[in-house]
Amino acid sequence: MPRCAHDAQHTPAGGPGPHGEQGTGEAYDYGPHQPSAPPPDDQGQSQAQGQAPPSPEGYPGRAAPAAPPPLPAERADLAAGTAPGIVAEQVIRAFGSVKAVNGLTFTAPRGAVTALVGPNGCGKSTLMLMLASLLAPDSGRVLINGVDPSVDSAAVRASVGWMPDQFGAWDSLRVAEVLEVMGRAYFLPSAQLKQRVDELLQLMDLVSLAQQPAHVLSRGQKQRLGLARALIHAPSVLILDEPASGLDPASRRRLLRVVRALAAEGTTVLISSHILTELEEMADHVVFMDSGRVVDAASVRDLAARPRPWKVASLNAQALTDALARLGVSHGEVLGPERTASGHAETVVPLPDEATASRLLTDLTAAKAQVISFGPAAGRLEAAYLASDAAHREGAL
Repeated sequence: MPRCAHDAQHTPAGGPGPHGEQGTGEAYDYGPHQPSAPPPDDQGQSQAQGQAPPSPEGYPGRAAPAAPPPLPAERADLAAGTAPGIVAEQVIRAFGSVKAVNGLTFTAPRGAVTALVGPNGCGKSTLMLMLASLLAPDSGRVLINGVDPSVDSAAVRASVGWMPDQFGAWDSLRVAEVLEVMGRAYFLPSAQLKQRVDELLQLMDLVSLAQQPAHVLSRGQKQRLGLARALIHAPSVLILDEPASGLDPASRRRLLRVVRALAAEGTTVLISSHILTELEEMADHVVFMDSGRVVDAASVRDLAARPRPWKVASLNAQALTDALARLGVSHGEVLGPERTASGHAETVVPLPDEATASRLLTDLTAAKAQVISFGPAAGRLEAAYLASDAAHREGAL
C-alpha cells in the first residue's frame, strides 16, 4: 500500500528533507504527532463515461453477474431513504489480464461531495462507468441509493446524472435541443421539460448559446452543457469526471457554487479531478486510489491534522534565519528578497499539522522574525496525494 501523508516522517535536524529543508537544530515539535488511523485496505472508487437514459435492459453487451440479496438492514435503509448514495463492495473489473479495479470498497454519503483522486490509469474511470451502470463488475457489487444496477438498471439510470470527461455525440443539435432530447429520454412531461431546459440554460450561463449548434462550442462551453445535460432529470446521485477541465476561472466558480448547492439539497456527488486546489474547495470527503484500490480515505477537514509544507515570508532574511535557529526548526533554504517573486525573504518549513503551524507562527512573532506572511505551501489534498507512493511512481506526474 502506498504510504499516505500521515505516515510521513519528520525531517531530522541537520539533514536535507524532501523539500530541500536543512536542519538547524532539533526538529520543531511540541509533542508526538498522532497520525490518523489507516483506512481499510479494501476501500475504493473510479469513474465512467457516456451518460445514458433510463433503459429496461441491464449492462450493455454483457451478462450481469448474480447479485446477493440485500441484507435486512439494507432493506430498512432503502425503505427509509437513508441508504448511502453510493456503495462499492469488493468490486473487481479486469480487461484481459489487467485488473483496472481490484477489490475496491468505498461509500459516498448523501448530501456531500466525495472527491476521487489518483494517478492516470488507477481505475477511476472504470469505477465510474460501473457506478453509472454502463459497465458490469466481474465480482463484487455497487449500490446506488441501495439499488444494484445488475438488478434494476432502469431505476439506477433514472437516479444518476453522469458527466463524462468528454462531451460526446449530438454535435448536430443546437444547445437547447441537446437538453430537450435528453429530457425526453427521461420521459419528462413537455411543460416540465421546457421549464427545466430554461432553468439549466440560466444556471450554466448558456442562454446566449441556446440556439447555437453544439459542435461550435468551445471546450469549456461543452463542459457546461455536459453538466446541464447530466442535471436534466434532477438526479439524486451525480457522477462528474473532470468537470472543471477547460473552464475559465468564472465558470469554475460557478461550478463550485452549483456542486455545493446540490450537495446542500441532499444530492450525492462523486467528482474526479486533477485540479486539487479547486477540488479541495468542493469536497467534504476524499478517496485516494492507486492500482485499482483505495489506498487512503478521509474527510477534507481531517486532512488538517496531516503533515504538509508551510511557507514563511519575512521582511528580513537574517531575522527569519536567526529566529528559526533559536527555535530549532528544520527548514528549507532561506531565500533573500532578490530571489523571490514576492520581494520578501522566504523559506519552507515541514510541519506535522495545523496546530503546530499556529504555535510556530506565535513563536516566530515573539522571536521578532518580522513575518509578513505565513501559510500552507500546498493544499490539504495536494500534500496528502504528493506524500503517497502513487504520486512518485514513474508516469504518475
